[in-house]
Amino acid sequence: MSDTLTFYTNPQSRGQIIRWLLEELGQPYETVLLDYGTTMKGPDYLAINPMGKVPAIKHGDQVITECAAICAYLADAFPQSGLLPPPERRGAYFRWLFFTAGPLEAIFTAKAIGWEVPADKQGMAGFGSFDLAIDTIAGALDGKAFVAGDRFSAADVYVASLLDFMLNFKLVEPRPEFNAYLTPLRTRPAYVRAKEIDAALVAANG
Repeated sequence: MSDTLTFYTNPQSRGQIIRWLLEELGQPYETVLLDYGTTMKGPDYLAINPMGKVPAIKHGDQVITECAAICAYLADAFPQSGLLPPPERRGAYFRWLFFTAGPLEAIFTAKAIGWEVPADKQGMAGFGSFDLAIDTIAGALDGKAFVAGDRFSAADVYVASLLDFMLNFKLVEPRPEFNAYLTPLRTRPAYVRAKEIDAALVAANG
């Protein structure tokens, strides 16, 4: 597709995930910066995302919100990027992409807010417990360079980004599995560019 790709974000948000993915794509894109409480809640952006949250993308006449959906969409829309695994690897790809969107995102929020699920209610929570979800993703990454096979994919952008956030906010303890997985990904040129772009935007906009 040759339609314009527009990225709606704030540099201090989960938009950092999609910035990294867009840099991996190598496709031109336009950035629309939004401020919390003002333009993010204004009528123009609410027409894009009624939740008034970022990130979002617009590709031609298609609007996509939610990080996992954006990752999956862009990998599929730009197959030449190599971010979509071959069919035989897509089971693991979708599994860990959406595990991150579900249990990991939920424990990120719960831990940051200070929610604790009572032991007798853990069966009602999709993530079970914080320790169970963290042990599960640690087990999935143990001994692996990539979460879904033998090459980097859009799932790695999401999994690595969320683990990065949790470690930076001290919501999870460092683990050897996380360090071995994240260290080489943090040296990827697209990762470095994305972080530099967002850091410069934060500095320029206070």
